[in-house]
Amino acid sequence: MDTLIESLRHIVGNHHVLTQGDLSAYQNDWRKRSQGRARAVVRPGSTQEVAEVVRACAAAHVSIVPQGGNTGLVVGSTPDTSGTQIVLNLQRMHVVREIDQANLSLTVEAGCILQNVQQAASDAGLLFPLSLAAEGSCSIGGILATNAGGTQVVRYGNARDLCLGLEVVTAQGDIWHGLSGLRKDNTGYDLRNLLIGSEGTLAIITAATLKLFPAPAARLTAWAAVPTLDAAVQLLSLAHQHLGASLTGFEVMGRFALSLVARHFPQKRVPFMTPPGAAPAWAVLLESSDNESEGHARMQLEHLLEMASGQQVVRDAVVAESLAQARALWHIRESIPLAQPLEGLNIKHDIALPVSNIPRFVKATDALLEQRIPGVRLVNFGHLGDGNLHYNVQAPQGMDAAAFLHEHEEEVNDLVFSSVMQFGGSISAEHGIGSLKVGQLEQRKSPVALALMRVIKQALDPKNIMNPGRVLRNQSDRL
Repeated sequence: MDTLIESLRHIVGNHHVLTQGDLSAYQNDWRKRSQGRARAVVRPGSTQEVAEVVRACAAAHVSIVPQGGNTGLVVGSTPDTSGTQIVLNLQRMHVVREIDQANLSLTVEAGCILQNVQQAASDAGLLFPLSLAAEGSCSIGGILATNAGGTQVVRYGNARDLCLGLEVVTAQGDIWHGLSGLRKDNTGYDLRNLLIGSEGTLAIITAATLKLFPAPAARLTAWAAVPTLDAAVQLLSLAHQHLGASLTGFEVMGRFALSLVARHFPQKRVPFMTPPGAAPAWAVLLESSDNESEGHARMQLEHLLEMASGQQVVRDAVVAESLAQARALWHIRESIPLAQPLEGLNIKHDIALPVSNIPRFVKATDALLEQRIPGVRLVNFGHLGDGNLHYNVQAPQGMDAAAFLHEHEEEVNDLVFSSVMQFGGSISAEHGIGSLKVGQLEQRKSPVALALMRVIKQALDPKNIMNPGRVLRNQSDRL
């Protein structure tokens, strides 16, 4: 008899300890890059149950893989292939505990789906601004564990900027009740910000208090065709100057990225794609919001685009006339990551650069990749407003995608990440490190920073049971 499994069943109930049947939704990562095998999937229903599960696993020296919606892209929330790890899935913990309208905050459990948090805020006449393509399935715990960004970082910031407090379970099974709604609290080390972005390697987030904002009176979306990436950066500068705090989102999309959407989702009409199959060199999706009126917001946005057109920065532009049109434009942008796997496996990069360096980075890196792998196709898109690009590499036309990854992934990653560092960037902007980028982090991160991170890991998780091998390589693997 497996005494640990029996203990876990006693804690959470027989139906919430899964050891048999199809567990692929918990064991395989979203991109199908990794297929793990868990000793069990445990689904607690409360913070107290999480704490008891952690204590049981710690006593048995069994490692835990915290998991929310399992929509991550760096293999950070699925078990390894050993069959020894416990997957701690938090989807049952999805309650909105409190909305404090006067404090502009709400408190939710870690398994709450982002879309449901947005809806709870909207029902209260308020706004929770974080928005992601996976918002219908990703959970708040995972969002905070990876410090996700999304499309409105330019105004509202990353997940870290939107979090006021946390409730967590430590590696020893203790509960830290840190669900403060305070915007100012200077009482020692900032544990909240340490745990946000730690990818479940230091503790397990079970609930969070999040910032809310007044709902804007108007939100407008525009699509602009620009001739170069330099022009897109110029348009961003003009938008900052003339829209100020009204600028909420600024996305950029390359020609090939848009052509994938047109090919695999022909029902989506990409603006200015004439003749059929063609596209502008770059397109910008711009969003502004206003607390005065829609008329005022439209006047500001149209004036910006007219001015940019006069300066030859914008070639064509359209402003959505309705909410349905705005959603259709955003669906095109959100369909790029969905179109990529339909085209075949690809090498993903989630990088950050100073906005001013992005055009030079893209030009130099495109040329290097084309030189090394003739015919390589680049799926370039992302959050230009905050310097975050999804610089993805697709196999040449006609080449087997799996063979391309096997032969070139390591080479492509080294080339891209070396270029990122040369231009003053980061190898991970919003997806995290997971297990895919552990080796790269060791190569690219300051040795002093890595040493400090290892000291923190050892202090908070001395038994190394919290998501081992993610972010930092296991000590035994480094010897």
